[in-house]
Amino acid sequence: MTLDAVTAPPVRPAASSTDGLRAATARPDESAGSALGALARRDGVEFILAVFVDLTGKPCAKLVPIEAVEELATDGVGFAGYAAGALGQQPSDPDVVARPDVSSYTPLPFVQPGLALVHCDPYVSGEPWPYAPRVILKSMLNRAAEKGLDLFVGAEVEYFLVHRDAAGALGVADPRDTAQRPCYDARDLTRMYDHLTAVSRAMNALGWGNYANDHEDGNGQFEQNFAYADALTTADRVTTLRYLISVLAEQRGMTATFMPKPFTDRTGSGLHLHLSLWRDGAPLFPAADDARGLGLSPLAYAFIAGILDHACGLQAVIGPTVNSYKRTGATSTRSGATWSPRRATYGGNDRTHFLRVPDGNRVELRGGDGSANPYLAAAAALAAGLDGIERDLDPGDSGETGPVLPSTLLHAVEALEADPVVTGALDAVGPGVGEYFANLKRDEFFDWHGTVTPWEVDHYVTAF
Repeated sequence: MTLDAVTAPPVRPAASSTDGLRAATARPDESAGSALGALARRDGVEFILAVFVDLTGKPCAKLVPIEAVEELATDGVGFAGYAAGALGQQPSDPDVVARPDVSSYTPLPFVQPGLALVHCDPYVSGEPWPYAPRVILKSMLNRAAEKGLDLFVGAEVEYFLVHRDAAGALGVADPRDTAQRPCYDARDLTRMYDHLTAVSRAMNALGWGNYANDHEDGNGQFEQNFAYADALTTADRVTTLRYLISVLAEQRGMTATFMPKPFTDRTGSGLHLHLSLWRDGAPLFPAADDARGLGLSPLAYAFIAGILDHACGLQAVIGPTVNSYKRTGATSTRSGATWSPRRATYGGNDRTHFLRVPDGNRVELRGGDGSANPYLAAAAALAAGLDGIERDLDPGDSGETGPVLPSTLLHAVEALEADPVVTGALDAVGPGVGEYFANLKRDEFFDWHGTVTPWEVDHYVTAF
């Protein structure tokens, strides 16, 4: 819920998003092994987590000793893809081979001395795997680059710190965090000082530019912010940060959950994305002569219009769980506000909109939640925005009533299947991924729908 994101031009990483795509489609060479090995030895690293995520965002990894770093960098490391998770594989399929992107190398001494992490691009039979989220995002970024456009993203990562009692019931990790309106409460924040500062120090040691850490609107809910960067770098950092927060919380006897809505009566956790397009290092969204008064260029309005036009299908990607719709469908919480959009609208510095415009530098996509896969979320939002630019769409006046967002995951899946632009983003590397994702999420919905819940028992056991 941070008011201001960093708005100064970001420092570009050593490799751009489009360079990363080219790296993902060519076999790494011996120099990559030497570079990764040199970085690891410089930092006293003994083991490297070779990480990728499946379509649900689950981080998968193998722990590689420094003695095998050259083989990791040049040959990659193999996984049984069907066992790893939602990767579009069957047990009979060839191994998924994860090849590291050296530019994503991240030392993690604050987790374990001698540990580092590197994000990887999955391959199968020597080709980039179409079901791999990081490869999908790279492909979409390459499409934008062909139009002379670079996507930059800032991410707000919200989460709860919880524990389970002896009976298994979920509760807030801090038993004193009980205020009716706990947002920004200095006392609640201070009691989690050790955890929050450990995460902050880690981010700053990595050069991410942590600039704020706050208690959010729900009891036990927090947010920790870092500077924005190119879309691939930010997606990598969201994945790394979720891992960091989870492990550092566990070290203190807590569980960090990014579940969209773990408590019925409290605010849910979002993954808000601040989006902007650039060309040759210059921002394309700001405009001094905006008659609508938001400080945006015609290109920015077309980008907004594209996202609004595809909002319902997009919601299946940025709100991809059954629980997501308990967040967007909420009508009230203990604090009196839900902070989650119910309609596809846009406006100025107003957090009730699907797309908020805090200033002329960016637009904030507020429909996503803590279960969103950051690679897929950025790829799908980019596809929707680019479609708006290509068709020169107009979003209308800010604040106009837009369509109601899907009320359940099943409704969102149906909207996704009817949207060739969003499914096309998922199919960016090869066909069939959009259909696979939709079927995966439909099965998830019916698995939940077929489960008898305590609510049903409470309402129906003696009702008839």
